[in-house]
Amino acid sequence: MIEAEGLSKFYRGFAAIRNVSFSVPRGQVAAFLGPNGAGKSTTMKILTGYLAPSAGKARVAGLDVAAHRIAAAERLGYLPENGPLYLDMTPLGVLRFFGKARGLAGARLRERIAEVVERCALSSVAEKPIRKLSKGYRQRVGMAQVLLHEPDVLIMDEPTGGLDPNQIREVRRTIRELGKDKTILLSTHILQEVEAVADRVIFINRGMIVFDGTPREMQAGWPSLDEAFRAFTQGDACRSARA
Repeated sequence: MIEAEGLSKFYRGFAAIRNVSFSVPRGQVAAFLGPNGAGKSTTMKILTGYLAPSAGKARVAGLDVAAHRIAAAERLGYLPENGPLYLDMTPLGVLRFFGKARGLAGARLRERIAEVVERCALSSVAEKPIRKLSKGYRQRVGMAQVLLHEPDVLIMDEPTGGLDPNQIREVRRTIRELGKDKTILLSTHILQEVEAVADRVIFINRGMIVFDGTPREMQAGWPSLDEAFRAFTQGDACRSARA
């Protein structure tokens, strides 16, 4: 459902990512792990069509993102880090706006809004201006917008960044529920996130994939995921596993 094939992105000779390849099947939650600046966001922007690769192919649900941008977007929900919202609008207003932009109307639009408002626990703030909402609620609005058109594939960039422990717990619960029937690529550098929600880890460092396997395989030989993370980022881990 998500395929990266030899993706590279160069900026005047600097390689943000180089020859990145992996695939994520239906019904899997994959954590895209790595330190800040490793190339996670660049890869995800290419997969969602926000950036064009310098080389390689990105596919969503079998569709080449560069050649079939609109068709791929219909199958995809993207939650960027600190995604922009219209602060003077209410959550309901935002959902109506994006629903219509996605081609939803009438009873179908009302049905989908009601479902995502319930799933993302927005009922108590549905008619408040977004500028008055906490960061946690704003993140829920972003997730509701992503889910509105029932995408098969979800790509999320640091979905719990800046949230308090209770908000983090709720977002992780939602991700686990969604992962039962959707394909999710979750960018993070938070190891608790990996342990809580991920079936698989794809680890990127300095623009290249250095590990692809389960969380247990990543930790194998190390006392903790923290130690494994340190080893992969500092080049001490000369091993890889393939899922």
